[in-house]
Amino acid sequence: MAMILNEEQTMLKDSAKDFCATNTPIGQLRKLRDEANADGFDRATWGSMVELGWAAIPWDEEHGGLSFGYKGLGVVTEESGRTLTASPLYASVWVGGTVINVAGSDAQKAELLPQLAAGEMLLALALEESHKHNPYGISTTATANGDGYTLDGSKTFVLDGHVADKLIVVARSSGEAGSRQGLSLFMVDREAQGVTVTRTLMADSRNAANVVLSGVQVGSDALIGELDKAADALDQALDIARIGLTAEMLGGIQECFERTVEYLKERKQFGVAIGSFQALKHRAADMFCEIELSKSCVLEALTALDEGRDREDIAKLASLAKAKVGETYNLVSREGIQMHGGIGMTDEFDIGFFIKRAAVAEQTFGDVNFHRNRYGELEGY
Repeated sequence: MAMILNEEQTMLKDSAKDFCATNTPIGQLRKLRDEANADGFDRATWGSMVELGWAAIPWDEEHGGLSFGYKGLGVVTEESGRTLTASPLYASVWVGGTVINVAGSDAQKAELLPQLAAGEMLLALALEESHKHNPYGISTTATANGDGYTLDGSKTFVLDGHVADKLIVVARSSGEAGSRQGLSLFMVDREAQGVTVTRTLMADSRNAANVVLSGVQVGSDALIGELDKAADALDQALDIARIGLTAEMLGGIQECFERTVEYLKERKQFGVAIGSFQALKHRAADMFCEIELSKSCVLEALTALDEGRDREDIAKLASLAKAKVGETYNLVSREGIQMHGGIGMTDEFDIGFFIKRAAVAEQTFGDVNFHRNRYGELEGY
């Protein structure tokens, strides 16, 4: 498969760009933040996104999907990243839906994916237990009882946790914390007895929550995949989610860069546009080069998913893209602030939203250092 967009994907990208520019501008995120919206996203707008088929893009037709692939979902997500769109698209489709699609049984896929595609259900992955990404450092326990399991533990930074209808909980059913062995996945109703969800207000206004599980009872049918053997499926699902996040980050990077270049053309000092200053030209050129490299990393990773390459290749590309795009987002957002000068630090200008999103997105599912180290290990170093 060529590492380019085909005609249908290009049309989808253009459609998504028009939709996001019209319906989910940064002003909507600002309004949701300023009004302390309880959901953190506009449900009517999400309904429109579902009607466009965005929640159904990657799933098989037999499960209510469009079978349009991850590259198709990627271009939509990229455009949503340009406007920092507040929606359940990432947490429910890229993350939660992917876990079901990768690890779920045929029956679970048949039941859950159509609901997800139709916008009838929101999902959240309850994974992290500390301030650093550590997918195997799970202390939350799943203890077998007569007809199911009892879950106890706490989770942090659960994306969309306070609005999700169901939580996919990563728990330890055996083994020691830090071990790949002994992890299991469970589907838990957010309103179940013993589940306490507390919304956290993030710097970038993305939805997240802390979750406490205290004696939560679930049946044996709540188990997703095999008992004690969820690590492989979790790795695969997380890599897909990481690639999805880099697509969103890439959209934010490009929007931040374009806004900065436009400002360099408009802002004048000594009677001339500051964009004519050689030092600023060089810095803009450096950003442009890094953005082009990031585009290639993201597109190659999305292409690998649709081609069904082996897991190790996808894992390398996921870490490569997450590290590279994270670095680039950090560079472009900081340069954007600096080149806007003092006003860039004020809330009046939207440019500040991008540096906040860059900081949080880099930490989500592994920062630059995590993925540099992981890429090295995958390469045998």
